[in-house]
Parts: sequence; structure tokens; C-alpha cells
Amino acid sequence: MTNIVAMDIGGTNARFALATVAPGAAPVLSEPVKLRAADYPTLAAAWAEFAARCPEPLPRAAALAVACPVDGDILKLTNSPWVLRKSTLKAQLGLDDLVIVNDFGAVTRAVPHLAAANLVHLCGPDTGLPAAGAISVIGPGTGLGVGLLLRDEAGDRVVETEGGHMDFAPCDAIEDMLLQRLRARYGRVSVERVCAGPGLVDIYETLAHAEGAAVTILDDKELWPVAIDGSNPLAAAALLRFCAALGCATGNLALAHLAKAVVLAGGIPPRILPILKDSGFGARFRAKGRFEGLMAAIPVYACVHPDPGLMGAAAACSARFA
Repeated sequence: MTNIVAMDIGGTNARFALATVAPGAAPVLSEPVKLRAADYPTLAAAWAEFAARCPEPLPRAAALAVACPVDGDILKLTNSPWVLRKSTLKAQLGLDDLVIVNDFGAVTRAVPHLAAANLVHLCGPDTGLPAAGAISVIGPGTGLGVGLLLRDEAGDRVVETEGGHMDFAPCDAIEDMLLQRLRARYGRVSVERVCAGPGLVDIYETLAHAEGAAVTILDDKELWPVAIDGSNPLAAAALLRFCAALGCATGNLALAHLAKAVVLAGGIPPRILPILKDSGFGARFRAKGRFEGLMAAIPVYACVHPDPGLMGAAAACSARFA
């Protein structure tokens, strides 16, 4: 067994935990520490804060999950101003060994280690995760993460992707209007612009425009709570639209992967589980024309593990010691 630090660095939060890893075993995590990335100028500053909160010196090995592609020396986080240089990071953090993976690659690596209680059934047959075949892992949060878990007799393999940056495909007149509004602002419109946390505001504003209603909330962090509790009817309608668009995008990815199962991860699904189940998510997921029967046979689950990114980062380090 080896003790390491697991880190999950996203667009909003930097999470840290101590972890015990061993080949072939699920990592064991300490109670995580969550820091707002905006409160720290660099990863090294956030690392120092975590170290100050630990009663013992930190291990000199770590696993880092980071929200950007991890090829090359310079890592520019997609939804954060932090920039990391791989060649100097070990020295900055005082480490002898460092494993770096894409954040959603880490979440995907966590999937084989999830207990049944960590997976809530959303739609399709409730048959559990398959022992063989492709599992699409999709995570709406600050951004939209996409990973692919391939399972066969040789074991589990993870494909890290940037599938959240595929083009957004509208499915009705309201989404046509949404695309036009976003295109005027951004030019090209990725699915992440719609199916991630900040996208709720754009959906809300589009509905307000279509209905001639006043826009009273401009910040997505203020909009999500009133959308979830239903206290703002227009925000609640926008959330149902969000779920439908997410169902469409999730179905597109599952169809492209020819997935045998889908896991919805990310920070948003656990917050909206009852709404997600009763929304148009499932219908949009299945609505793939001649392949509707195939889509209906795919089990879809929501991950409710509180820190799959940390679990998966530590699992990547377990592989290092195999």
C-alpha cells in the first residue's frame, strides 16, 4: 500500500484528500478538503492551504486530475485562470512522484470502484453496469466532461475525451432560438454552452424572450436554487429544458460510443435527481429515430459519490504501482 495526495482541480473548486492506494484495490480516501479555486492565485497556494490543514507532513507522491487536456507541458484549465507547467509542478509541490490525468478521465476511472449505492437508476433497464463493452461517462458541472470506459477480458481501459466541446444540435424551435442567440455571442456553439451550469441562464433568457417575460436573474449561481425549488416558474421551466437538452446530448454520445451503459456524473445530477427522472431527459435520450429501440435498452445511472474525481485520480495512481 502507498499513501498519496489526490487532487481534483476543476473550474470552480480544488479538492484534496489523502489516499491509500494498492494495485487491484479501490482507493481509500480521507475526508476531502474543498477550496474555492478563485480564492487562490495558483495550485501551489491551494496546496499550501491543504498542507496547513493536515496534522502530518504530506506524502511525496500525488495524483492530479485537472480540467483540461493533459498533453504537453503547459496545462491551461478550460474554465479557470490557473495555468500549470508539468515540468516544474513536482518541484513546486515538493513531490517525488506525480501522476496527471484529465479530470473526466479521473471520474471515468472511478466508475469501476463505485458501490451500487453510488449509482441511482435514471432510465432504461436497471441491470447495473456491464462487465464487458463501452460505458459512456458524462458529467455536467461547471463544464461538460465526457469519458469512455472500455471493459473486456483484459481489464478496464479509459479513453479521455473532450466530447463536451462537440457542436450543440438543437431539436426544436426553442433550441433553434437558443442556438441563434449563443451563435451571435460566441460564433461556434459547443454542447457545453448549453448542458453545463452556466447554460441555464441562456436557456432562461431564451424562454423569457420567447414569452415576452422580464429577465430578473442574470447569475447562474442565483438561478439554479430557484429553478430547483420551483420558486421561479420561468427558471423551473428552463431547468426542464436543460434536462431535455442534456438527454439529447447524452444519447448522442452513447450512440456514438455504442454504449452498453451510461453514467451521469458531475456536480449537477445529484442536485436535480427527482427533476431529472421526471423531465424529458429519458425521452430525448431515446429519441434517435431508427435506433430508438437500441437506446431504450441502455441503462442510465447518476453517480452520487461525493468525490469521484478524487477517487479516480487515486485509482490512476494505483495503476502506477501495479
